[in-house]
Amino acid sequence: MKFFASLVFSGGWLLAGAPAAVAQQAPSPYHTRFAVDAPVALGLGAVSGFGLYRVQQKHGLSAAGLAALSKDDVPRIDRFSAGYYSARAQTTSDYLCYGSLLVAPGLLALNPAARGRCGQVAALYVETLLATDAIFTTSVGNVARYRPYLYGPEGGDDRTGKIATNSFFSGHTAHTATATFFAAKVFHDFNPGSRAQPYVWGAAAAVPVVVAYFRIEAGKHFLTDNLLGYAVGATTGVVVPQLHKKAGAAGVSLAPIQGLNANGYAYSGLLLRKQL
Repeated sequence: MKFFASLVFSGGWLLAGAPAAVAQQAPSPYHTRFAVDAPVALGLGAVSGFGLYRVQQKHGLSAAGLAALSKDDVPRIDRFSAGYYSARAQTTSDYLCYGSLLVAPGLLALNPAARGRCGQVAALYVETLLATDAIFTTSVGNVARYRPYLYGPEGGDDRTGKIATNSFFSGHTAHTATATFFAAKVFHDFNPGSRAQPYVWGAAAAVPVVVAYFRIEAGKHFLTDNLLGYAVGATTGVVVPQLHKKAGAAGVSLAPIQGLNANGYAYSGLLLRKQL
């Protein structure tokens, strides 16, 4: 659901910004190639699809399994939230997460420099979300960790459903961090001298924390699930755009290379550059 909402946003932003993109092509700090990025995106989508398939193969707990659960089996760092449950907190986290997937990158459309490259930014955003989604679905599809609410009496039908073992790790926190850190990174790269950068990065860091808090209150994820989700989302949100930076821009860039060496042998690989 998160990914499809982002696709709708990206397509809408691309269409809405098309006239502006033609009229004002701002210099872009990024280099994208359809021949490279399209296969990467398709590959990430395939990994996500396989992860979702694995999720569908999981089984929930039986009544006997639920009765055997003990808070003492939960690592001490996470034990404080074992038994938490709140439908209101879950709804709040849903609104915050899904809203951030649209609002955070959507705010870039207000920036003239980024708006002039809305198509490229939208494509980068989808690729970044796919990277997070591939990691998330692979993890949740292959790792069974009981949700915190199973250690208490609440949860209704969800207590014996497939999603009861999807605690590791927090997809809401990961996707929110991806959206906010991606927006902050792109704003930073298009506006390297802006005085608003500390506030942009501060907001990017704070929103996923709020989502993580409500996921814990809802009994959906433990603290460590959210910490890992935050780390994954923030990393992909920054790293994917960074890997597309032009070689002439400050920072690190990654590009495919191929050729012949002095002995006449062909070679191919990836070129990593760091401007000093």
